[in-house]
Amino acid sequence: MPLMTSQQYVESLAKMKRNIWFQGEKIEDPISHPMLIPSRKCLEETYNMALMPEYEDLLTATSHLTGRRINRFNHIHQNREDLNKKVKLQRLMGQRTGSCFQRCVIMDMANAFYSTTYEIDEKYGTEYFERFKQYITYCQEEDLIVAGALTDVKGSRGSKIGSDEQDKDLYVHVVERRPDGVVVNGAKAHLTGITNAHDVVVLPTQAMTPGQEDYTIAFTLPLDTPGITMIVGRQSCDTRKLEPGADIDLGNANYGGIEALTVFDHVFVPNENIFLNGETEFAGMLVERFAGYHRNSYGGCKSGVGDVVIGAASLIAQYNGTEKASHVKDKLVEMTQLNEQLYCAGIASSAEGWQTKAGNYMVDLLLANVCKLNVTRYPYEIIRLMEDIAGGIMVTAPSEADLKSGEIGHYVEKYLVGCGVKAEERLRCLRLCENLALGTAAVGYRTESMHGAGSPQAQKVMITRQGNFERKKALAKRIAGIRG
Repeated sequence: MPLMTSQQYVESLAKMKRNIWFQGEKIEDPISHPMLIPSRKCLEETYNMALMPEYEDLLTATSHLTGRRINRFNHIHQNREDLNKKVKLQRLMGQRTGSCFQRCVIMDMANAFYSTTYEIDEKYGTEYFERFKQYITYCQEEDLIVAGALTDVKGSRGSKIGSDEQDKDLYVHVVERRPDGVVVNGAKAHLTGITNAHDVVVLPTQAMTPGQEDYTIAFTLPLDTPGITMIVGRQSCDTRKLEPGADIDLGNANYGGIEALTVFDHVFVPNENIFLNGETEFAGMLVERFAGYHRNSYGGCKSGVGDVVIGAASLIAQYNGTEKASHVKDKLVEMTQLNEQLYCAGIASSAEGWQTKAGNYMVDLLLANVCKLNVTRYPYEIIRLMEDIAGGIMVTAPSEADLKSGEIGHYVEKYLVGCGVKAEERLRCLRLCENLALGTAAVGYRTESMHGAGSPQAQKVMITRQGNFERKKALAKRIAGIRG
C-alpha cells in the first residue's frame, strides 16, 4: 500500500494507543479532539493530493529502493530535480493549507540519515545504512507519517552536555545498554505534527565530542511505544477551537499546525531501530545535513504560506475599499518581492545540490543557510505590511457570536459591512489575517520563521563555515595586484 487514502490514514491512527496530554488532561480520543483535528487535516491533504492526477508529479515519486510509486514526503532524493520538486511541493502545500503542514521534517531527516549512515558504516563497518534503508522502505510501503525530534530541552544552555552541573535528562541519552538494545531518557521540544504521526525519529541536538557517547544516539520508534508522552503546546487563540460551532473566529477553520513536548521516560529502543550509537564524530554531520535540507525547505513552505498572506492582504484591501490606493499597491508589490526572494533561495540551493557518497542528493549548504537567514526576516516584514493594510479592526472586531446574535447581530452587520460585501465576508478575511499574524498559523509562519530549523545565529555560523572567505580574499588580491 505505497499510497494510502486519507481515510486509511485516519483509521491507522485510530488503531494506536498514544499518550497525548493537553491542559493537564489526557486526550482519550485523539481522532476527535478539536485541538488536534486541524493538524491532522493538513496531513490528510498530503494523502488526498497524492491521488489527484494534477498533483501527481509533485506529490509522488518513484522509490529507488522498490521501484514503486510512493508519496514524495518519504522519498530519497536521486537528483537535483528531486530537490527542486521538494521546494515546489512545499510551496504548494503552504498555499493549500495556509499553515505548517508538518510532513517535511521526515523527508529532510531521512535524506540526512541516508547519507550519514552510509559514511559511518564506511568507517566503522557498522550496519546502520542497511537498517535505515529497511526502515525508510517500510515507511514508503506503509505510507507512514514520521515526526522528527531534534531539539533537546537543554536547561542551562551554557553548561556542557553531560556535566555534573545539570540534570542529565535535559538531553536525550542512553541510561542502560542491553544486548538487544538501549534504554533512553530525556525530552525533545517543538515536535511538529507529532500528535498525528505514526513514528518518531530522534537524532542528537548538536555536534558531540568524545565523552558524550551516551548522548550520541539516533533511533526510531512507533509513537505508541510505552514511556513516550506527548504534551501539546499552547498556541495563541488556541481555545477558540474548543468553542461550540467555532468557524469564523478561527480564521483558518480547517488547517493548523501543532507542536508538542515529547518525553522519553525509560523507553526501550531495539538494536534494529538504532542508526547512530556513540560515534560522536558523525553527530555533527547528521545534524548539519538535516539542518541544510530543512533550511532549504523553508524557501518553499514559507513562500507558500506567504502567498496566502499576500492574498489575504489584497482581499482585505478590496473589502476595505483601499485596493486602488498607490501605497497599498506598493506594499503588495514589496510583500511579493520579499516572498519570491525566499522561494528563489530555496530553488537555488536545490539547483546547486550535489551527490553524496550514498548516492542521494544534498542541497548547497551555503545557499540553504542564506535562504533560512532570509526567512528569519522577510516573513516579519510581510506580516507587518499585511497588518498595515488590514487596519486595527483585525484585532478589535466583534466575535462570530455577536454577528449571529438575535439582539445585536444587526449592529455588527450594519457597522462592519465591507466595500461591496457583507460584514460576514469582511470578518472572515480579518480573522484569517489575525490567524496568520497572531493566531495558531503564526506558529508555523511568523515565530517558526525565526526559530524553526535553527535560530539566525545557527545560520550565521554555517554561512561563516561555507562562505570561503580565504578564496574571496585571494580574488581581491589578484585584482588589486597584491602578491603573497
